[in-house]
Amino acid sequence: MSPKAVRLRSLWFQLHKWLGITLAILVIPISLTGAALVWHDWLDEQINPQRFPAAGGPGLPPSTYVQNAARLAEPGERVSAIRLPGEVGAVQVTLLKPLPDGIRRARATVWMDSKTAEPIERAGSREGVLSVLHVLHGSLLVPGVGRKIVGWVGVAMLLSSLTGLWLWWPLKGSFRRGLRWNRRPDLNSSLHFQAGFWISLPLAILSATGVWISFPTVFSGVPGGPPGAGPLALERTNLTPEQASAAAQALAPGSAVSISWPTVEKPEWTVTIRGDAKPKEVKVADSDAKASLVRAKPETFTRTMRRIHDGTGMPLVWQIIIFVGGILPALLAITGILMWLRMRRRRDRQRTSMAALVEADALAN
Repeated sequence: MSPKAVRLRSLWFQLHKWLGITLAILVIPISLTGAALVWHDWLDEQINPQRFPAAGGPGLPPSTYVQNAARLAEPGERVSAIRLPGEVGAVQVTLLKPLPDGIRRARATVWMDSKTAEPIERAGSREGVLSVLHVLHGSLLVPGVGRKIVGWVGVAMLLSSLTGLWLWWPLKGSFRRGLRWNRRPDLNSSLHFQAGFWISLPLAILSATGVWISFPTVFSGVPGGPPGAGPLALERTNLTPEQASAAAQALAPGSAVSISWPTVEKPEWTVTIRGDAKPKEVKVADSDAKASLVRAKPETFTRTMRRIHDGTGMPLVWQIIIFVGGILPALLAITGILMWLRMRRRRDRQRTSMAALVEADALAN
């Protein structure tokens, strides 16, 4: 290897080492929460079984659920949407109210029994285990700048995964030599080398998509805005949710899956209809009940990046890769630190031995 290549490899090693050591405390919670959130729906059902009753039987009019949900509403909250379950699950009524800054909206959900319209429970958007996992993964529970911090950690993880792949590549011998378990004599090094190689490219993809999500304005030109920003639902509407649903079903036969209330900016209802084919979205004007079918739009690149990152609607094999890609960075961070400590101890012993030799030589002379 030429001196230039040696210097370059040493540079990559230093970059890889110090990125791992300095950011380990941030990488571990981000990675582990990301791994858990791949199975968000399953975890939700395990943690909150009361929210997933067997629906069964005919549903009640949407207004009935809305009226009963109002019993758990706080002052200033308005109904924003209602989601009707399929075979299993509860009716979900979403409530919004403006926060003091006038931009963001506090969101809460009321889960209700579909047969009786009795409220099951109410929770805010940041309450519960899963909500904490989401906020921890997206902003490390740091208000304001947390999302940017996570984005820069993603940049560091991208660099770390690529430099790690460079350092994994054998200096001598074939590619197959790098796949050997005992390239180094200790367990931590073997774990670090092998786990790092197999997860390097998927981790680079997850890091890159995470950076895209954290900095939407930079990459897609779409302002990120504060969480929960958006228009508030109208306090009074001309149509009832039943009338809006009926107008939508006249245009697209099927059963209503969700109904979103009109807002000041867009005074129209949005009704999602489940029919024989894919669900259809229908807009219904609140003024005259005129319905119009929303044409299906191709998925945006930003949405594709998010699905790649969190696994929504992706094949099971990719979801498993994401899960493993969340577990292994924590392992790599721990083994990397242990390797660094082992190297420091070895250097300290060498310095001690050298000092002893120098002292013995001085005494001998």
